[in-house]
Formats: sequence, C-alpha cells, structure tokens
Amino acid sequence: MSGGEVAGLLVAVFWAILVSFLAVVLVRLAQTLRAATRLVTAVTEEAVPLLGEASDTVRSAQTQLDRVETIASDVQDVAANASALSATVASTFGGPLVKVAAFGYGVRRALSRRREPAPPAQAQAGRVLPGRLLPTPRRDAPGRRAAEAGRARATGRAERTGRAGRRGRRGED
Repeated sequence: MSGGEVAGLLVAVFWAILVSFLAVVLVRLAQTLRAATRLVTAVTEEAVPLLGEASDTVRSAQTQLDRVETIASDVQDVAANASALSATVASTFGGPLVKVAAFGYGVRRALSRRREPAPPAQAQAGRVLPGRLLPTPRRDAPGRRAAEAGRARATGRAERTGRAGRRGRRGED
C-alpha cells in the first residue's frame, strides 16, 4: 500500500466514526423532539379546558360584580334619601320642638319662682341668706375689666377691653 492509499483509508475510517457519532446525535435529537411534541400535545389538551373554565369564571365574576355595583348604587341612593329625609325632618320639626322646649322651660321656671317664698326685705338690700346662691358676676363688670387689663400688662400684652378685645384674645379674629 502506498502512502496515498493509507491516507485515504484513514480518512474513510475517521469519516465512518464521524458519521456514527452524528447518527447517534440525530437519533437522540429525534427522541427529544418526539418527547417535546408529546409534552406540547398534553399541555395543549389540558390547557384548552382550563382556559375555558377560566373564561367561565371571569364571566361569572363579572356578572357578580355587576350585581354588586347595582346594589352599591342602590345603597348610595338610599343613604342620600335618608340624609335628605333627616334634613327635612330636622328642619320641619326642629324649630318648633326647640320653641316648645324653651316655652316649657320658661313655664317651669316661672312656676318654680312663684312657689318660692318671697325673700325678706333685708336680703334684697345686699345681705346673703344661708343656702341661697349668689348671681354670677357679669363678664363686662368694671372690676373684671380692670383685672384683665392688669393681667395683660403683666404678661406684656396690649390692654384689651370690650368685645373685640375678648375675641382677639381667644384667637377668633
């Protein structure tokens, strides 16, 4: 055998080995493709019914949401009507009831004063009777203004007198 024939023989052997390896790879690739095809088919067979069920569930949920929306709007209408009714009742009966209550209070107070014995003449001259309440001092009494002015000077505030001064002190300006 000559050198060319040996080289040709070596190339043929390597070629046969290469084709054998490629055949094994192609067989395994074919098996993998068949398994992938079966898997895709199985997933498709199971996914289609699941998608149908999901679609039915979404439709059912939408129907329920429509019902809830209707109920919520009805509840909102009822709440608005109740509020309007409450305002109407308050405006219709509120004023007269307040007047009746004030009238009842005035009658009760007048009757209770008529039942009390008249105080002696000495008590009206400025004497204090035991067990009797003294009237509360008026807000705009002269002594009170002087005391407030003294407090204002002591705290460094400007002297305030009259209604505007009192409002300003409370922060209502």
